[in-house]
Amino acid sequence: MPTRTTDQKKVKIETADLADWPAIKAIYLEGIATGHATFVTACGIPEGAEWFSKKISKSILKAIDVDGEVLAWGALQAISGACSYAGVAEVSVYVSASARGQGLGSQILQELIAFAECNDIWTLQASIFPENEGSLRLHEKHKFVKVGRRQAIGKLNGTWRDEYLLERRSTVLY
Repeated sequence: MPTRTTDQKKVKIETADLADWPAIKAIYLEGIATGHATFVTACGIPEGAEWFSKKISKSILKAIDVDGEVLAWGALQAISGACSYAGVAEVSVYVSASARGQGLGSQILQELIAFAECNDIWTLQASIFPENEGSLRLHEKHKFVKVGRRQAIGKLNGTWRDEYLLERRSTVLY
C-alpha cells in the first residue's frame, strides 16, 4: 500500500510491520482496558510475530503523525480457512486514547475497505459490544449494517457479554 498523507489530520496511513508491534500492542492494550473493545484480555495477546501471522498479509495499517508516532492501527483477519470464505474478513480498528475523536479510526477503516476491494475480499465483518457506541457509529458511517445481536456470546472477566455482528458487502465484488 502506498503511503498516503491525509489533508485532515496531518497523518500518514501506511502498512505496518513487525517493528511497529510495540506501539500497536500499546494501543491494543488501551482498547482492552476500556472493557468494551474485545474479548481478548491483556494476558491473551500473542507476541508480535504470531499476531502478525494471523492477519491478512499487507492489511495491517498504521496512522502515524509527523514525528512517526503510531496513533491508530487497523487490520483484517480471515474468518475461516475454508476456501468458500476466502473473501470474508474480520476488521479491527484501534485508536490511541490520546488521538480519539480526530477521525483516525475513520481514515484507517476507509483504507481497509479500499484494501479489501482490491484484494477480492467481498465481505468485511465486525463484532462490537453494544456499549462501544463510538465503534458502532464508525462502522455504520462506513456502510456496515447490523445483521444480528449475539446474546451472551462469551464471557469477559466472568461476565456474559452480548455483541453485535456487523458486515459490509463490497459494492464492487458482490
